[in-house]
Amino acid sequence: MSDLNEAIVKAIKKVKDPELPINIYDLGLIRKIDIQEGIVHIDMTLTTPNCPVADLMPSQVFDEVSKVKGVSSVRVELVWDPAWSVADLTKRGKAALELMDIDINHMLSKIHDNTTGLTVDKKQVD
Repeated sequence: MSDLNEAIVKAIKKVKDPELPINIYDLGLIRKIDIQEGIVHIDMTLTTPNCPVADLMPSQVFDEVSKVKGVSSVRVELVWDPAWSVADLTKRGKAALELMDIDINHMLSKIHDNTTGLTVDKKQVD
């Protein structure tokens, strides 16, 4: 990884998901970082297309990456294919969620079942 790429990743890691205490890089929202002579193109996704901060997070990424020395231009594009899943988390992201008592392994196993991996315990009311 080049020094400029490392600096860009470090800048992206300053952007946190508003609902989880995890930066968006470790959450797996960054799909691609392309750097050509100081011109940076970033493809990113969100955990869901209905995300209430759909315009906020790309703007935050743009702002942080624009501050990196050696970057002359930044374009952040939202992409939806492939859809985000827990499999996109980095090791650090998985560890952060596990510290919150979120069962990542259970969620990962449910990906193959085409389910969310979230389990709701229904109790019958008498």
